[in-house]
Amino acid sequence: MTKPAITFPLIFTLLTFIDVSSSASIVFNVVSFGAKPDGVTDSTAAFLKAWQGACGSVSSATVVVPTGTFLLKVITFGGPCKSKITFQVAGTIVAPEDYRTFGNSGYWILFNKVNRFSLVGGTFDARANGFWSCRKSGQNCPPGVRSISFNSAKDVIISGVKSMNSQVSHMTLNGCTNVVVRNVRLVAPGDSPNTDGFTVQFSTGVTFTGSTVQTGDDCVAIGQGTRNFLISKLACGPGHGVSIGSLAKQLNEDGVENVTVSSSVFTGTQNGVRIKSWARPSTGFVRNVFFQNLIMKNVQNPIIIDQNYCPSKQGCPTEHSGVKISQVTYKNIQGTSATQQAMNLACSKSNPCTGITLQDIKLIYNKGTPATSFCFNAVGKNLGVIQPTSCLNR
Repeated sequence: MTKPAITFPLIFTLLTFIDVSSSASIVFNVVSFGAKPDGVTDSTAAFLKAWQGACGSVSSATVVVPTGTFLLKVITFGGPCKSKITFQVAGTIVAPEDYRTFGNSGYWILFNKVNRFSLVGGTFDARANGFWSCRKSGQNCPPGVRSISFNSAKDVIISGVKSMNSQVSHMTLNGCTNVVVRNVRLVAPGDSPNTDGFTVQFSTGVTFTGSTVQTGDDCVAIGQGTRNFLISKLACGPGHGVSIGSLAKQLNEDGVENVTVSSSVFTGTQNGVRIKSWARPSTGFVRNVFFQNLIMKNVQNPIIIDQNYCPSKQGCPTEHSGVKISQVTYKNIQGTSATQQAMNLACSKSNPCTGITLQDIKLIYNKGTPATSFCFNAVGKNLGVIQPTSCLNR
């Protein structure tokens, strides 16, 4: 099979192309614009003034957030800007404790249409405990907000950032191109309801490497329109693993292709690597996906394709997913499964998964009895030793 287009030489190219060195930058310190590092005073206006100054600079600029704790309400850092910008955070940025102040905004901190941009360091604490309590109680709650979002951004590096206690997603890319995310920590309790770690959709040329995600939902959620996405050296858990989907939410959806997940460890997660689609008609597809060199530690569903997703059995009139899955390779995946069924490849009734490759798989059920596999409408080949025994149609 042809491997996904994104390769390590491409990563080097990206890093070189979007060099954001700020050695000759003009500095815009948020404290100079009135921000207070006391964690209580609203510093939103001061941050915006510093950003506006940096964004309007014809020379490379650095927005500096020094040590201390800064309170930010909903904020948009808008571009495009005139030159490269580095957003350097040494301190901690916190959200309002009252989750209702976000209303229906959908985001807390948004970087919109920024190019040649770097976000470096800092801790971002969305303080979502009140929001989670509302959700768990079944009350009428607002939809929740994403902590750090990038919309329509290009040539971006995100490095050394820590996001804590996000309401619904720690970090989100939507419609972005050429983004490198490295050495970040996305942390929330394992029981935080529907809190994703890193979410990507409609984006091309994204690298997510050397990072730790501990959260209540997907460590990485890969949505429609994602192409050329490399995940490497990820430590995932607790959480729901790496998930392509859910897809087929709508009839007309963009596909997902050229995704690689490699050299990563999943610990105590609900899933390892998953492809998931609603049992609905769809124009979508998943193709050229490579899962390699992965370690599973007490993972409930280490390898799973679920094309029959239909919670509460509503809105899925045909029970057949239209999403076409092809050219997916699982190579050198080892470790322990918390469930006896370590491999579950449940493909669409009307669209079989094709070109599936299993190579050098060793998954052991941690209760001491042999692990099992299940396949439905999955067609492919086996290479090397496969444990549990493969169930692929050839």
